Amino acid sequence: MSIDPPTGFRPETLAVAFGYDPQSAGGSAKPPIYMTSTFVYPSAQHAKHVHEAFFDGTGPLAGESHHIYSRLGHPGLDILESRLAAIDGAEAAVAYSSGMAAHSSIALAFLTPGDSVLHGRPIYGGVDMLYNSIMPQYGCHAAAYSDGTDEAAVRAAADQAMAQGPLKLIIAETPANPTAAIVDLALMVRLADAVGTAQGHRPLVVVDNTLLGPFAQRPIALGADLCMTSLTKYFGGHSDLLAGGVSGKHDPIDRLKAMRTTWGNHLDPYTAWLVTRSLESLHVRTERAMDNARKVAEFLRDHPKVAGVTYLGFLPEGSRQRAVYDRQCKAAGSTFSFHLHGGEAEAFRMLDRLRLLKLAVSLGGSETLICHSASTTHYALTPDQRHEGGITAGTMRLSVGLEHVDDLISDLDQALEAV
Repeated sequence: MSIDPPTGFRPETLAVAFGYDPQSAGGSAKPPIYMTSTFVYPSAQHAKHVHEAFFDGTGPLAGESHHIYSRLGHPGLDILESRLAAIDGAEAAVAYSSGMAAHSSIALAFLTPGDSVLHGRPIYGGVDMLYNSIMPQYGCHAAAYSDGTDEAAVRAAADQAMAQGPLKLIIAETPANPTAAIVDLALMVRLADAVGTAQGHRPLVVVDNTLLGPFAQRPIALGADLCMTSLTKYFGGHSDLLAGGVSGKHDPIDRLKAMRTTWGNHLDPYTAWLVTRSLESLHVRTERAMDNARKVAEFLRDHPKVAGVTYLGFLPEGSRQRAVYDRQCKAAGSTFSFHLHGGEAEAFRMLDRLRLLKLAVSLGGSETLICHSASTTHYALTPDQRHEGGITAGTMRLSVGLEHVDDLISDLDQALEAV
């Protein structure tokens, strides 16, 4: 029997045991894959009751779980979303076909023409494009802060946003992609409260928790309204699927689910099953990757051809960023950047000499991935925007995987000879 409700158990346990009752599927220890596009009703009257419950929330079946068509929901989604909400410490969750589908759905659900958004920089390139290239076509505006721990600077950016229109969303990607820059979530919550008082409508605080995940950072417990995660990355963990998830309180999640019905960007049954399967090993995979990452970061920090490493564990004691990290995070993660002495030419020579590390975008897989941020993940940004986010021509993003750490260090060592 599944654990219900999820009280008294840690997230690692909930990731394995919550949201599925084996008796619902003939005693199968693991959830089956519900590969169907539609569901058969036992009678015409039952079909009407199911639709009434789904669309109006009334009738004899209100509050029960019944399915109509897999775009509206399916058993695999029920299991994954309940488990995701449980491990994030949220009331509810919604799953999408990719991380960017989740981000775009938040934008479309909570912004109207004339509204503004506040976000940090650096931020994932696709999200930067969403709020600075796509949403302006619909009359929305964006303002950015470059240090998410500097209260004066963040408030100044918020004032800039509100001068353009009502501030509806505060987006905090922390640690940020690709440099692992940290954002003070307590500051973002205080800011949202102050803005709500000033403009009569409190903006939602949306935290992208992709780089750390629920075992190292818990945004909902820190006051965030919505916690967004690219399930493609550490949750999936094997670089073989695309998915995104958002957790939070019932009201905003219900709005997102209602709109997903029309947009059709739900997570399909097979991928929902894959993510649910991978959740069970998430904590052990991330622990191994983080242990490897610490050793790799220490090697890079001491290498003469490396100008700097953005690994969170190296934040200086006594710094504002370190204080936020100690208060907010339980671990440093396994994705960070390092900067070479030199630029693109030196970076390319090093990358082309690698034998074990894979040159590819994405992160959080079992394999170690590396990429040159300026020419790949953040290619579409202007040079000034990249510079503002701390991305140089010599910056490489590294997602450390599960290989033996000595082999990873050896490969980096021989590749750095080309610089």
